[in-house]
Amino acid sequence: MAVFTEVSPEQAQALLNHLQLGELSSLRGIGAGIENTNYFVDCTRDGHLHRYVLTLFERLTAQQLPFYLRLMQHLAQRGVPVPEPYADTTGEILFEVAGKPAAIVDRLHGGHQMAPDAFHCNQVGATLARMHLAGRDYPLQQPNLRGLAWWNEVVPQILPFLDAPQAELLKSELAYQQQLAASAEYAHLPSGPIHADLFRDNVMFEPGEGPGRERLTGFFDFYFAGCDTWLFDLAVCLNDWCIDLTDGRLIEDRAAVFVTAYESVRPLSGAEHRLLPALLRAAALRFWVSRLYDLHLPRDASLLKAHDPRHFERVLRERIAKPWHAMKDPA
Repeated sequence: MAVFTEVSPEQAQALLNHLQLGELSSLRGIGAGIENTNYFVDCTRDGHLHRYVLTLFERLTAQQLPFYLRLMQHLAQRGVPVPEPYADTTGEILFEVAGKPAAIVDRLHGGHQMAPDAFHCNQVGATLARMHLAGRDYPLQQPNLRGLAWWNEVVPQILPFLDAPQAELLKSELAYQQQLAASAEYAHLPSGPIHADLFRDNVMFEPGEGPGRERLTGFFDFYFAGCDTWLFDLAVCLNDWCIDLTDGRLIEDRAAVFVTAYESVRPLSGAEHRLLPALLRAAALRFWVSRLYDLHLPRDASLLKAHDPRHFERVLRERIAKPWHAMKDPA
């Protein structure tokens, strides 16, 4: 969510006028993230302040974007707490601003919880399962664009920047994931639309009932979403919400709460329990590869902050050294 493309107040107001959303009062670039240009947009309508997020898509094409935007619309209309894109009078939700495809959505209430405990993991786990089930009848299809095919494409570009132990780890893990993806058990894992990037900074909470308790208000930033195994989505979450950020170690009690909450809505199959350790490795590999790619083959951005790839190298090494099962003896 860095600022790659500058948007003027006049350009933002033109879109607000088209959508009949009000008069612009504030336009502020968002510096977090590395894929799209995002702005907080505040405006007034009927004497009230309304808050939105304007996104300009830097890599995704106008042909790809309906999958993401219609998915958010589909989930929101089924009661999943996600930002719903605004449509014009014809039902269109994809527009053009500053020469880029663009959309505007509601800004969720609350803030991020960057130091989650079991209470937060319980809410995220259950909501993730609700999201998966709500997407079962979503009609559009698009692969996970940061999945195995992408790893195969970009790993050769990354290898020259790595030292020998890192290169060996990357090559061996890619081979392991290729073998896993070709297996019959993997092919039968339940799948559908996934978020694929549901880190702590893509979930919002606001104060709720009880001292120190917070209520989940929504998931956002669906622009890495795609059709993949639901287990991969769960693994991505466990590798962020349930780890020690200093060393990548999985905090098993917190992970157990997360999986239990997920299973209270959608129980995992036996195959999913058996393959969870392998998918935890896949989720770590995905973000190690993408962070290496963004660090060594960067794009310019006025507010870009690259993430440290060494974090997910540590996570991957931990998942290989200490496989974790949600069940002690998965059948």
